Amino acid sequence: MAVSAVATLLFLLVASPVAFAANHVVGGSGGWSQTAGDYSTWAAGETFNVGDTLEFNYGASHSVDVISKDDYDNCNTGNALESYSDGKTTIKLSKAGPMYFTCSAFGHCQSGMKLAVDVKDSSSTPSTPSTTPSTPSTTPSTPSDSPTTPTPEVGNTPSKSTPVTPNGAAGVMGKTMVGFSVVLGAVFAFIC
Repeated sequence: MAVSAVATLLFLLVASPVAFAANHVVGGSGGWSQTAGDYSTWAAGETFNVGDTLEFNYGASHSVDVISKDDYDNCNTGNALESYSDGKTTIKLSKAGPMYFTCSAFGHCQSGMKLAVDVKDSSSTPSTPSTTPSTPSTTPSTPSDSPTTPTPEVGNTPSKSTPVTPNGAAGVMGKTMVGFSVVLGAVFAFIC
């Protein structure tokens, strides 16, 4: 019985960080647009960990392309590794290391609509999610003669969502308390 209790406790301690993944709304309330500002400044205020998600909210004249560093540096949108255009795209950060994103619309990358994030191993630091609410924009940021209703593409956005955690020290304290409560509950269950 003691061996199974120890094994269960170890499992709970290892698995608990996965439950605390953060959802980062790219650009905060400005979303993914040409008028949202500097994405490098926004990204500098966030901590991205494996298991977190990036949520891109954008109008019909925009898209999200996952690209290489070289394509990011040169604003080359012709070699996208992944491409999305559904207006609300959620991308799970599944491995540590740098990731690069841009809008494939002509001139948008050159005008600053690109994002670089450095994803940390989830065991290194707690996430700092974006807490600014964001609503998707249905109005394109550039004039157009065509209707502005986005046409969703089936299958482009992963359907699994990740819970949002509180920001700053309160979030770390909350995670600590939840983790402690889970372990304490498991210990109590095995003792009784």
